[in-house]
Amino acid sequence: MPEAISTVFTPASGEEVPGLYLHIPFCKSRCAYCSFNSHACQSPPAAYLAALASQIRYWADQQWCRERVFATLFIGGGTPTIYGGDELAELVRLCLTSFRFTEDAEITVEGNPNTVTVEALTTLRRAGVNRLSLGVQAFSDRLLGALGRSHTKGEACAAIKAARKGGFTNINLDLMYGLPGQSATDWRESLDQALAFGPEHLACYELTIEEDTPFGRLVEKGALILPEEEEAMAMAALTHDLLAQAGLQRYEISNYAMPGKECRHNLNYWRNGSYLGLGAGAVSCLSGFRFGTVREPGEFTGLVQKGELPLAEGECLPLAARFRESVVMELRMLDGVSFARMQRRFGLTPPGYYGNILDELQAQGLIVVTQDSLRLTEAGLPVANQVLARLV
Repeated sequence: MPEAISTVFTPASGEEVPGLYLHIPFCKSRCAYCSFNSHACQSPPAAYLAALASQIRYWADQQWCRERVFATLFIGGGTPTIYGGDELAELVRLCLTSFRFTEDAEITVEGNPNTVTVEALTTLRRAGVNRLSLGVQAFSDRLLGALGRSHTKGEACAAIKAARKGGFTNINLDLMYGLPGQSATDWRESLDQALAFGPEHLACYELTIEEDTPFGRLVEKGALILPEEEEAMAMAALTHDLLAQAGLQRYEISNYAMPGKECRHNLNYWRNGSYLGLGAGAVSCLSGFRFGTVREPGEFTGLVQKGELPLAEGECLPLAARFRESVVMELRMLDGVSFARMQRRFGLTPPGYYGNILDELQAQGLIVVTQDSLRLTEAGLPVANQVLARLV
């Protein structure tokens, strides 16, 4: 590890148990709304997995990683399951033998419905993967087509059944609302279909229009018709009501889980903990030092093959900036911000740092401040971004 980087890798007070993330930047096709680092590819290169394996071995040998036990492994994308079950299983086993993990480590793999089979999922489960996240988005062929998704409703249903047959007892389904041409009735049908499968976790996101995407360009031209705000709010309210009735508890703005099935990897992100990200475009945050890798998969692979670190940029945030970032991220969770955790990690608490800003937000009914925590109210959740902007 270059000396300039290694010198800032010092343990922080009250540091959370870290997580490990691997990025697979390939998909069968690129969706019209997607702004992630993903590339359409029918036959993903073996050289990329070899480069990723090389990075796993390299970082496992670094002092920061040797001194820690990891609690989660998350393989995301893109579409990790665009690779075969044997290939991904080998990657999982390499991680589990190269790094130290807690006995109850959460091991997640993301997949799209038309890239999984019972055989591949069984192989992943036997390799140690104990959580599967499927990007369903909608149980409607019409809406899936509008999004540019490469799978059908039938393939989504088959994938969930395959996951159960493959031995998975912890499944997340990603769903989206506020889609072009979608009504509250459409959304209810997707939720009802999802709940019929008894998922342990649901991530329900409102469509966000990002610049430099096909949807973004259509919006600029006035050629994309989205649901009115009132309709989108009705979808959000429907989400909370139906999922609560099914026993799924809301624990983050967009995430719901059965008790004990919250995504521990994402909880670490929202608590602004440490994590090591490997792969093209992945970001790491090690004891407050954040750095990223090059985004283009070919460049990433080429640099690793030449024995060079594929790093793109890095920064070490000042303590106050890390504190503000942590407050904003923790407020996404329904439990809110723990003053004790903030004091332990940064020697600061929100009341002492923000002062009158919290008084104003509380007077507006957007937050609740107790003796030991700060959280959004029911009225504050729908306008969370506006509240968080005041605290950045």
